Amino acid sequence: MTSDVFFWWYSLCGIAALNVIAWTSVAAFTTRRQGTIPGDAYAMCRLQMVLSGVYVFGCAFRSALPVFDVPRLVLFDSVLSNVIVGRSVATLAELCFVGQWALLLSATARVTGAVTARIVSKTVVPLIVIAEVCSWNAVLTTSNLGHVIEESLWGVSAALLAISMMGIWPRCPRTWRPALVAACFAAVAYVFYMFLVDVPTYWSRWVADEASGRQYLSIVQGIRDVSSHRVVSHQWQDWRSEIVWMSLYFSVAVWISIWLILVSYRQTKSFAGGKLRRSKLQST
Repeated sequence: MTSDVFFWWYSLCGIAALNVIAWTSVAAFTTRRQGTIPGDAYAMCRLQMVLSGVYVFGCAFRSALPVFDVPRLVLFDSVLSNVIVGRSVATLAELCFVGQWALLLSATARVTGAVTARIVSKTVVPLIVIAEVCSWNAVLTTSNLGHVIEESLWGVSAALLAISMMGIWPRCPRTWRPALVAACFAAVAYVFYMFLVDVPTYWSRWVADEASGRQYLSIVQGIRDVSSHRVVSHQWQDWRSEIVWMSLYFSVAVWISIWLILVSYRQTKSFAGGKLRRSKLQST
């Protein structure tokens, strides 16, 4: 393994270990405060913890065993380090991540009455399910057109999240607004990255493949191929196109997932406190 690739992989593993520690600490913090919020509100926080845990550990697995799907590149020649395992872990983790957003938006919509947030909370998960189907199609057939559609759907979903958060702003308590600003900023930054960097990258790969007359695999051929075919590479030039998105994905995106647990807890606690104060005033 070249020194550059080793340093990158070692950094991914170090960040993954810190992420697991961070998730464990946040989950313990939230669990210890179970009695401070109503049972139904805590149930939502616990679901956030479970969804985030799947995402955090899924990303840790993929950090330790990176895979470049279409060319079947891996760092280690292992049964666990192949495309079909990595893609399966990624699918489950990504659905859990978008589930966190949908859950938080749904709860916020119920509290604030924000219609856009309610609609988006019901829309983003189906969009990402379609994106995952497109991703699997690209991985199995080796056609990057599926990745173009997949990444476009992720970008559209992030744009919908940003729009819904803007709609929540006038209706939400002031104490929620710093988190809302941070989330909106992250969503907008993600949209710009997807449509200015990521989608054009996959589009250019597909155009190049079409120009060279590349023969794509059928779905059945692809299933056979990803089950056994892997190319071990430790060369920087083979991995450099994937390093930026993988590094951001396995760090910043994971931090956001963990942060959503705290946002959910603070939101439900704030709402529960408001309900308690109102009920006391009504009783007097």
